[in-house]
Amino acid sequence: MAYIMVDIESDGPIPGDYSMISFGAVLVNEALDQTFYGKLRPISDQYIPEALAVSGHSREETMTFEEPEKVMREFAAWIRDNCKDRPIFISDNNGFDWMFICWYFHHFTGTNPFGFSSQNLGSLFKGIEKDTFKTFKHLRKTKHTHHPVEDARGNAEALLTMKKEFGLKIKF
Repeated sequence: MAYIMVDIESDGPIPGDYSMISFGAVLVNEALDQTFYGKLRPISDQYIPEALAVSGHSREETMTFEEPEKVMREFAAWIRDNCKDRPIFISDNNGFDWMFICWYFHHFTGTNPFGFSSQNLGSLFKGIEKDTFKTFKHLRKTKHTHHPVEDARGNAEALLTMKKEFGLKIKF
């Protein structure tokens, strides 16, 4: 299995009514050297200024980003090129990140290379620790900046640490 750590930034709480502005993906391996970064033009006139501000982009800037269909097709090709077997979607907030990636893939390409499931990094760590109040965020090496590639890289670093220091049985 090929684990792909994903992080997205959006201008609102749900896909369709609002837009995914950018996303980053990192193929989880020891080097963390295979990444994808997509910046997508908004698909809706609606946006929440405070949500958009988290991404670090202005509305005017996002209007110059690539067409979502093009970006999602490029991401699907990147997944095919970098995964020798089944890609596994994982993120630190898969309820949020997954719904945007899944919706965008189905809406713009007709299929989702990840299939119908995702995994949650935070829940995985809670299970390792046997404590629902624990957080993995101290295991990141890369600072969490809301740049989606950097955030995905930090989360991938945390997953590698879970394998190395906590004995998590996982293959990359």
